[in-house]
Amino acid sequence: MSQRLDNLDPEAFEELEYDAWRSNRERRQARQRLDKQAPPDTQTVSELAEPLDLEAGFEPTYHAARHEKGWLLESLRPFYEDSLITDVLSLAQGGKEANVYCCRAHLATGRELLAAKVYRPRKFRNLRNDKLYREGREILTEGGRPVNARDQRIMRAIGKKTDFGVQVEHTSWLMHEYVALRDLSAAGADVPVPLAAHDNALLMEYVGDAARAAPTLHSVRPGADEAPALLRRILHNVELMLTRQMVHGDLSAYNILYWEGAIALIDFPQAVNSIANPYARELLYRDVTRICEYFGRCGLTTDPNIIAANLWRRHGIEALSPEEQLGDLYVGPLGDQH
Repeated sequence: MSQRLDNLDPEAFEELEYDAWRSNRERRQARQRLDKQAPPDTQTVSELAEPLDLEAGFEPTYHAARHEKGWLLESLRPFYEDSLITDVLSLAQGGKEANVYCCRAHLATGRELLAAKVYRPRKFRNLRNDKLYREGREILTEGGRPVNARDQRIMRAIGKKTDFGVQVEHTSWLMHEYVALRDLSAAGADVPVPLAAHDNALLMEYVGDAARAAPTLHSVRPGADEAPALLRRILHNVELMLTRQMVHGDLSAYNILYWEGAIALIDFPQAVNSIANPYARELLYRDVTRICEYFGRCGLTTDPNIIAANLWRRHGIEALSPEEQLGDLYVGPLGDQH
């Protein structure tokens, strides 16, 4: 069951056992092994136990492909059980790492539609080379809380890349997106408002309507009268992120939604800390360059190097005092000083 991330017990993650990370499929397999051992004239364990079939009570309108159905329902069922969604209506957007689905929101949320971002199973996932994004990052639990660096069990699992360690890193990757969206939406940035998260899915504000999801900026071409205002608004968000010590790290017209003249920046799992990550400045320059190149095709002339340099000068590490620069700026994922 998913957990509302604002009200988690801070000790909950420490109490998790390895079997808490087993999938529903593994639990079903264990139950089936017990069934085979039962005498033929008795009820099976499966019949006596509470049903674990993913479809029980949750039959979405969206007809998923055969290979997609199991992991989709497994990932979204917690939101259904928590009275956050009542249905999955359609696939809004497909991606290499995750798919986004349009969901019917539960009446209690006060919304009509919600977007669920569901990560693909590892064997179907095409992950980017994320090592540079993880520099200076803490490992986050499903509750969005940092893992205690003294927890040697978790550290060993991550180092040895066991199934448990890989799952911890995957959950951390997803939770960094949730935390980024939560903090940026609270600061007034143009991002979807997050509602909840589970270990393989995020639930957030839906941009678009029931007929279609908002397209990406890449697929539209704003007119000469609209383009300057859109560029200013995007750069405003880039600067707002820097005030929160954050760089998107993969910003382009492909991950900015456009709907009725407004924008929404999306895809934040790789967002980096502008102080702790040594590549933050390069990533900022790349983000700004990509945006300026897009608007260059719309007829705007800009200098991305000057724009990025000014932003970094105001809000990057050079903006800190010498004393602050010599302080505890570079903190590794596990709390080690660099």
